[in-house]
Amino acid sequence: MSHDPTQIAIYYEHQEWFRPLFAELDRRGTPYVRMDAARHSFDPSADEPGFPVLFNRMSASASSRGHANAIFYTRAYLAHLERKGVRVVNGCDSFVIETSKAAQLVLLDTLGLAHPRTRVFNHAAEAVSAARGLRFPVIVKPNIGGRGAGVVRFDTPRQLESAAEDGLIDLGLDSTALVQEFIPARGGHITRAETLAGKFLYAIKVSTAGESFNLCPAEICQVEREEERRQGQQQQRRGGGQDFEVCLADAPKKGLRVEAYTPPREIVEAVERIAARGSLDLGGVEYITDDRDGSVYFYDINALSNFVADAEAVVGFDPHARLVDFLEEEVAECVTDTGSRSSAAG
Repeated sequence: MSHDPTQIAIYYEHQEWFRPLFAELDRRGTPYVRMDAARHSFDPSADEPGFPVLFNRMSASASSRGHANAIFYTRAYLAHLERKGVRVVNGCDSFVIETSKAAQLVLLDTLGLAHPRTRVFNHAAEAVSAARGLRFPVIVKPNIGGRGAGVVRFDTPRQLESAAEDGLIDLGLDSTALVQEFIPARGGHITRAETLAGKFLYAIKVSTAGESFNLCPAEICQVEREEERRQGQQQQRRGGGQDFEVCLADAPKKGLRVEAYTPPREIVEAVERIAARGSLDLGGVEYITDDRDGSVYFYDINALSNFVADAEAVVGFDPHARLVDFLEEEVAECVTDTGSRSSAAG
Protein backbone atom coordinates (compact mmCIF):
# COMPACT_ATOMS: atom_id res chain seq x y z
CA MET A 1 0.00 0.00 0.00
CA SER A 2 1.44 3.38 -1.04
CA HIS A 3 1.83 6.02 1.63
CA ASP A 4 -0.56 8.97 1.36
CA PRO A 5 -0.62 11.41 4.30
CA THR A 6 -4.26 12.33 3.54
CA GLN A 7 -5.66 8.90 2.72
CA ILE A 8 -8.45 7.34 4.79
CA ALA A 9 -8.52 3.56 5.11
CA ILE A 10 -12.06 2.12 5.17
CA TYR A 11 -11.86 -1.28 6.87
CA TYR A 12 -15.12 -3.06 6.12
CA GLU A 13 -16.71 -6.48 5.76
CA HIS A 14 -20.09 -5.85 4.10
CA GLN A 15 -19.53 -3.70 1.03
CA GLU A 16 -23.18 -3.09 0.14
CA TRP A 17 -23.92 -1.43 3.49
CA PHE A 18 -21.32 1.22 2.74
CA ARG A 19 -22.12 2.15 -0.84
CA PRO A 20 -23.39 5.61 0.27
CA LEU A 21 -20.16 6.23 2.18
CA PHE A 22 -18.00 5.26 -0.79
CA ALA A 23 -20.19 7.37 -3.06
CA GLU A 24 -19.77 10.45 -0.87
CA LEU A 25 -16.00 9.98 -0.71
CA ASP A 26 -15.88 9.58 -4.50
CA ARG A 27 -18.07 12.64 -5.04
CA ARG A 28 -15.67 14.80 -3.03
CA GLY A 29 -12.53 13.23 -4.43
CA THR A 30 -11.40 12.39 -0.92
CA PRO A 31 -8.43 9.98 -1.02
CA TYR A 32 -9.32 6.63 0.50
CA VAL A 33 -8.55 2.95 0.22
CA ARG A 34 -10.93 0.04 0.76
CA MET A 35 -9.69 -2.77 2.98
CA ASP A 36 -11.58 -6.07 3.01
CA ALA A 37 -11.63 -7.28 6.62
CA ALA A 38 -12.49 -10.83 5.58
CA ARG A 39 -9.28 -11.19 3.53
CA HIS A 40 -6.50 -9.26 5.16
CA SER A 41 -3.03 -9.58 6.67
CA PHE A 42 -0.62 -7.32 8.53
CA ASP A 43 2.96 -7.20 9.76
CA PRO A 44 3.07 -6.61 13.56
CA SER A 45 6.51 -5.01 13.22
CA ALA A 46 5.54 -2.60 10.44
CA ASP A 47 5.79 1.08 11.39
CA GLU A 48 4.21 2.75 8.36
CA PRO A 49 0.70 1.46 7.53
CA GLY A 50 0.34 3.97 4.68
CA PHE A 51 -2.55 6.01 6.06
CA PRO A 52 -3.10 8.33 9.03
CA VAL A 53 -6.71 7.32 9.78
CA LEU A 54 -8.52 4.01 9.62
CA PHE A 55 -12.31 3.88 9.84
CA ASN A 56 -13.29 0.57 11.41
CA ARG A 57 -16.52 -0.75 9.85
CA MET A 58 -16.19 -4.39 10.95
CA SER A 59 -19.51 -6.03 11.81
CA ALA A 60 -20.32 -8.40 14.66
CA SER A 61 -22.80 -10.13 12.34
CA ALA A 62 -20.04 -11.13 9.89
CA SER A 63 -20.42 -14.82 10.79
CA SER A 64 -23.88 -14.80 9.18
CA ARG A 65 -22.13 -14.04 5.88
CA GLY A 66 -19.31 -16.55 6.23
CA HIS A 67 -16.78 -14.02 7.57
CA ALA A 68 -16.45 -15.08 11.19
CA ASN A 69 -12.69 -15.31 10.63
CA ALA A 70 -12.49 -11.51 10.63
CA ILE A 71 -14.04 -10.81 14.02
CA PHE A 72 -11.30 -11.88 16.43
CA TYR A 73 -8.62 -11.02 13.86
CA THR A 74 -9.88 -7.44 13.85
CA ARG A 75 -9.22 -7.07 17.57
CA ALA A 76 -5.52 -7.83 17.03
CA TYR A 77 -5.30 -5.60 13.96
CA LEU A 78 -6.86 -2.57 15.63
CA ALA A 79 -4.59 -3.00 18.65
CA HIS A 80 -1.59 -3.08 16.31
CA LEU A 81 -2.65 0.13 14.57
CA GLU A 82 -3.30 1.99 17.79
CA ARG A 83 0.06 0.88 19.17
CA LYS A 84 1.70 2.32 16.03
CA GLY A 85 -0.06 5.64 16.51
CA VAL A 86 -2.71 5.36 13.78
CA ARG A 87 -5.96 7.18 14.52
CA VAL A 88 -8.60 4.45 14.48
CA VAL A 89 -12.16 5.71 14.26
CA ASN A 90 -14.18 3.28 16.39
CA GLY A 91 -11.07 1.58 17.69
CA CYS A 92 -10.35 -1.28 20.08
CA ASP A 93 -12.52 -0.12 22.97
CA SER A 94 -15.60 0.45 20.84
CA PHE A 95 -15.05 -2.83 18.99
CA VAL A 96 -15.17 -4.69 22.31
CA ILE A 97 -18.60 -3.13 22.84
CA GLU A 98 -19.67 -3.97 19.29
CA THR A 99 -18.77 -7.64 19.70
CA SER A 100 -20.11 -8.33 23.20
CA LYS A 101 -23.70 -7.89 24.29
CA ALA A 102 -22.57 -8.72 27.81
CA ALA A 103 -20.09 -5.83 27.69
CA GLN A 104 -22.87 -3.54 26.46
CA LEU A 105 -25.01 -4.39 29.49
CA VAL A 106 -22.07 -3.90 31.85
CA LEU A 107 -21.56 -0.45 30.33
CA LEU A 108 -25.25 0.42 30.75
CA ASP A 109 -25.20 -0.80 34.34
CA THR A 110 -22.07 1.22 35.09
CA LEU A 111 -23.88 4.34 33.90
CA GLY A 112 -26.92 3.50 36.00
CA LEU A 113 -29.16 3.17 32.95
CA ALA A 114 -32.09 0.74 32.99
CA HIS A 115 -31.80 -2.34 30.78
CA PRO A 116 -33.76 -5.61 30.55
CA ARG A 117 -32.95 -8.04 33.36
CA THR A 118 -30.34 -10.42 31.96
CA ARG A 119 -28.15 -13.36 32.90
CA VAL A 120 -24.98 -14.34 31.04
CA PHE A 121 -23.94 -17.99 30.76
CA ASN A 122 -21.31 -20.08 28.95
CA HIS A 123 -22.86 -23.55 28.75
CA ALA A 124 -26.23 -24.56 27.32
CA ALA A 125 -26.99 -26.59 30.43
CA GLU A 126 -26.83 -23.35 32.44
CA ALA A 127 -29.62 -21.66 30.49
CA VAL A 128 -32.43 -22.88 32.74
CA SER A 129 -30.76 -22.04 36.03
CA ALA A 130 -29.61 -18.68 34.63
CA ALA A 131 -33.22 -17.83 33.80
CA ARG A 132 -34.51 -18.49 37.32
CA GLY A 133 -36.01 -15.34 38.78
CA LEU A 134 -36.55 -13.75 35.37
CA ARG A 135 -40.05 -12.95 34.15
CA PHE A 136 -41.13 -14.99 31.11
CA PRO A 137 -41.24 -14.72 28.19
CA VAL A 138 -37.47 -14.48 27.78
CA ILE A 139 -35.17 -14.32 24.80
CA VAL A 140 -31.85 -16.11 24.44
CA LYS A 141 -29.22 -14.44 22.27
CA PRO A 142 -25.56 -15.14 21.46
CA ASN A 143 -23.08 -12.71 22.99
CA ILE A 144 -21.63 -11.98 19.54
CA GLY A 145 -24.55 -11.34 17.25
CA GLY A 146 -26.09 -8.67 15.11
CA ARG A 147 -29.15 -8.38 12.87
CA GLY A 148 -31.07 -10.69 15.22
CA ALA A 149 -28.81 -13.66 14.54
CA GLY A 150 -29.54 -16.58 16.88
CA VAL A 151 -32.16 -14.73 18.96
CA VAL A 152 -34.95 -17.05 20.15
CA ARG A 153 -37.97 -16.33 22.34
CA PHE A 154 -39.17 -18.77 25.00
CA ASP A 155 -42.58 -18.23 26.56
CA THR A 156 -42.26 -20.71 29.42
CA PRO A 157 -39.50 -22.25 31.55
CA ARG A 158 -40.44 -25.64 30.11
CA GLN A 159 -39.82 -24.46 26.54
CA LEU A 160 -36.38 -23.23 27.56
CA GLU A 161 -35.62 -26.45 29.39
CA SER A 162 -36.61 -28.54 26.36
CA ALA A 163 -34.41 -26.45 24.07
CA ALA A 164 -31.45 -26.88 26.44
CA GLU A 165 -32.02 -30.64 26.64
CA ASP A 166 -32.25 -30.92 22.85
CA GLY A 167 -29.06 -28.91 22.27
CA LEU A 168 -30.88 -26.02 20.63
CA ILE A 169 -29.32 -23.19 22.63
CA ASP A 170 -26.98 -21.18 20.40
CA LEU A 171 -23.93 -19.97 22.34
CA GLY A 172 -22.38 -18.29 19.32
CA LEU A 173 -18.77 -17.71 18.38
CA ASP A 174 -17.39 -17.16 21.86
CA SER A 175 -19.48 -19.85 23.61
CA THR A 176 -21.29 -17.18 25.59
CA ALA A 177 -24.98 -16.32 25.56
CA LEU A 178 -27.54 -14.16 27.34
CA VAL A 179 -31.01 -14.97 28.63
CA GLN A 180 -33.00 -11.77 28.94
CA GLU A 181 -36.52 -10.73 29.84
CA PHE A 182 -38.60 -10.01 26.75
CA ILE A 183 -39.94 -6.44 26.72
CA PRO A 184 -43.26 -5.90 24.87
CA ALA A 185 -42.81 -2.70 22.88
CA ARG A 186 -45.27 0.10 23.48
CA GLY A 187 -46.69 1.23 20.17
CA GLY A 188 -45.03 -1.75 18.46
CA HIS A 189 -41.76 0.08 17.92
CA ILE A 190 -38.24 0.51 19.23
CA THR A 191 -36.18 3.69 18.99
CA ARG A 192 -32.66 3.92 17.62
CA ALA A 193 -30.56 7.02 18.26
CA GLU A 194 -27.43 7.67 16.20
CA THR A 195 -24.37 9.57 17.36
CA LEU A 196 -21.39 11.08 15.57
CA ALA A 197 -18.28 12.38 17.35
CA GLY A 198 -20.03 11.50 20.59
CA LYS A 199 -23.00 13.80 19.92
CA PHE A 200 -26.61 13.00 19.10
CA LEU A 201 -27.20 13.01 15.33
CA TYR A 202 -30.77 11.79 14.80
CA ALA A 203 -33.22 9.15 15.96
CA ILE A 204 -35.75 6.91 14.26
CA LYS A 205 -38.66 4.83 15.40
CA VAL A 206 -38.66 1.34 13.89
CA SER A 207 -42.04 -0.37 13.94
CA THR A 208 -42.48 -4.07 13.35
CA ALA A 209 -45.41 -6.10 12.13
CA GLY A 210 -45.22 -8.99 14.55
CA GLU A 211 -41.87 -9.94 16.09
CA SER A 212 -38.60 -9.23 14.39
CA PHE A 213 -35.15 -9.15 15.95
CA ASN A 214 -33.50 -7.94 12.74
CA LEU A 215 -33.78 -4.17 12.79
CA CYS A 216 -30.72 -3.23 10.74
CA PRO A 217 -31.44 0.35 9.64
CA ALA A 218 -29.45 0.07 6.42
CA GLU A 219 -31.98 -2.50 5.24
CA ILE A 220 -35.02 -0.33 6.01
CA CYS A 221 -36.15 1.70 3.03
CA GLN A 222 -39.49 2.50 1.45
CA VAL A 223 -38.28 4.15 -1.73
CA GLU A 224 -37.29 1.35 -4.10
CA ARG A 225 -40.38 -0.37 -5.52
CA GLU A 226 -40.72 -4.08 -6.05
CA GLU A 227 -41.83 -3.41 -9.61
CA GLU A 228 -38.62 -1.52 -10.40
CA ARG A 229 -36.59 -4.38 -9.05
CA ARG A 230 -38.59 -6.90 -11.08
CA GLN A 231 -38.21 -4.84 -14.26
CA GLY A 232 -34.52 -4.39 -13.62
CA GLN A 233 -34.01 -8.12 -13.21
CA GLN A 234 -35.86 -8.77 -16.46
CA GLN A 235 -33.79 -6.18 -18.34
CA GLN A 236 -30.55 -7.55 -16.94
CA ARG A 237 -31.55 -11.04 -18.08
CA ARG A 238 -32.10 -9.60 -21.56
CA GLY A 239 -28.60 -8.15 -21.41
CA GLY A 240 -29.39 -4.48 -21.67
CA GLY A 241 -31.38 -1.52 -20.45
CA GLN A 242 -31.06 0.44 -17.24
CA ASP A 243 -29.27 -1.14 -14.30
CA PHE A 244 -31.79 -1.59 -11.47
CA GLU A 245 -29.59 -3.78 -9.31
CA VAL A 246 -30.69 -3.21 -5.72
CA CYS A 247 -28.72 -4.31 -2.67
CA LEU A 248 -29.99 -4.92 0.83
CA ALA A 249 -29.26 -1.34 1.85
CA ASP A 250 -31.82 -0.14 -0.71
CA ALA A 251 -34.49 -2.79 -0.54
CA PRO A 252 -37.76 -2.58 1.39
CA LYS A 253 -37.65 -4.55 4.61
CA LYS A 254 -40.89 -6.47 4.68
CA GLY A 255 -42.98 -5.73 7.76
CA LEU A 256 -40.84 -2.82 9.00
CA ARG A 257 -41.72 0.88 9.08
CA VAL A 258 -39.41 3.73 10.01
CA GLU A 259 -39.95 7.40 10.88
CA ALA A 260 -37.89 10.24 12.26
CA TYR A 261 -38.25 10.97 15.96
CA THR A 262 -36.91 13.47 18.48
CA PRO A 263 -36.28 11.78 21.85
CA PRO A 264 -36.72 13.58 25.16
CA ARG A 265 -33.72 15.53 26.38
CA GLU A 266 -32.89 12.99 29.11
CA ILE A 267 -32.70 10.23 26.50
CA VAL A 268 -30.36 12.29 24.30
CA GLU A 269 -28.14 12.95 27.31
CA ALA A 270 -28.10 9.24 28.20
CA VAL A 271 -27.22 8.28 24.62
CA GLU A 272 -24.30 10.72 24.60
CA ARG A 273 -23.09 9.32 27.94
CA ILE A 274 -23.17 5.84 26.42
CA ALA A 275 -21.19 7.04 23.39
CA ALA A 276 -18.57 8.65 25.63
CA ARG A 277 -18.16 5.64 27.93
CA GLY A 278 -18.09 3.22 24.99
CA SER A 279 -15.54 5.30 23.01
CA LEU A 280 -17.96 5.45 20.08
CA ASP A 281 -16.84 7.89 17.41
CA LEU A 282 -19.89 6.70 15.51
CA GLY A 283 -22.59 4.61 17.12
CA GLY A 284 -26.21 3.70 17.51
CA VAL A 285 -28.11 3.06 20.75
CA GLU A 286 -31.45 1.28 20.84
CA TYR A 287 -34.06 1.53 23.54
CA ILE A 288 -37.61 0.33 24.09
CA THR A 289 -40.60 1.45 26.15
CA ASP A 290 -42.26 -1.35 28.10
CA ASP A 291 -45.91 -1.53 27.10
CA ARG A 292 -46.82 -2.84 30.56
CA ASP A 293 -45.72 0.13 32.65
CA GLY A 294 -44.02 2.71 30.41
CA SER A 295 -40.50 2.02 31.68
CA VAL A 296 -37.68 2.80 29.26
CA TYR A 297 -34.93 0.22 28.77
CA PHE A 298 -31.71 0.56 26.79
CA TYR A 299 -30.80 -2.80 25.29
CA ASP A 300 -28.35 -2.54 22.38
CA ILE A 301 -25.24 -0.51 21.55
CA ASN A 302 -23.93 -0.56 17.99
CA ALA A 303 -20.41 0.58 17.31
CA LEU A 304 -20.91 -0.41 13.69
CA SER A 305 -23.77 1.94 13.00
CA ASN A 306 -25.49 1.81 9.64
CA PHE A 307 -27.43 4.94 8.84
CA VAL A 308 -31.03 4.47 7.83
CA ALA A 309 -31.51 3.97 4.11
CA ASP A 310 -32.94 6.93 2.17
CA ALA A 311 -31.94 9.13 5.09
CA GLU A 312 -32.75 12.45 3.40
CA ALA A 313 -36.38 11.42 3.01
CA VAL A 314 -36.57 9.94 6.52
CA VAL A 315 -34.57 12.33 8.72
CA GLY A 316 -34.15 15.32 6.41
CA PHE A 317 -30.41 15.24 5.71
CA ASP A 318 -27.63 12.98 4.49
CA PRO A 319 -25.68 11.67 7.53
CA HIS A 320 -22.96 10.32 5.25
CA ALA A 321 -22.02 13.89 4.31
CA ARG A 322 -21.55 14.73 7.98
CA LEU A 323 -19.65 11.51 8.52
CA VAL A 324 -17.19 12.34 5.74
CA ASP A 325 -16.83 15.86 7.16
CA PHE A 326 -15.80 14.23 10.44
CA LEU A 327 -13.37 11.82 8.77
CA GLU A 328 -11.73 14.63 6.80
CA GLU A 329 -11.35 16.64 10.00
CA GLU A 330 -9.67 13.67 11.68
CA VAL A 331 -7.22 13.34 8.78
CA ALA A 332 -6.45 17.07 8.83
CA GLU A 333 -5.77 16.92 12.56
CA CYS A 334 -3.45 13.94 12.13
CA VAL A 335 -1.56 15.66 9.32
CA THR A 336 -1.20 18.82 11.44
CA ASP A 337 0.04 16.85 14.43
CA THR A 338 2.55 15.01 12.26
CA GLY A 339 3.81 18.27 10.80
CA SER A 340 4.16 19.80 14.24
CA ARG A 341 6.16 16.83 15.50
CA SER A 342 8.41 16.97 12.43
CA SER A 343 9.07 20.70 12.92
CA ALA A 344 9.86 20.16 16.59
CA ALA A 345 12.24 17.34 15.74
CA GLY A 346 13.96 19.48 13.10
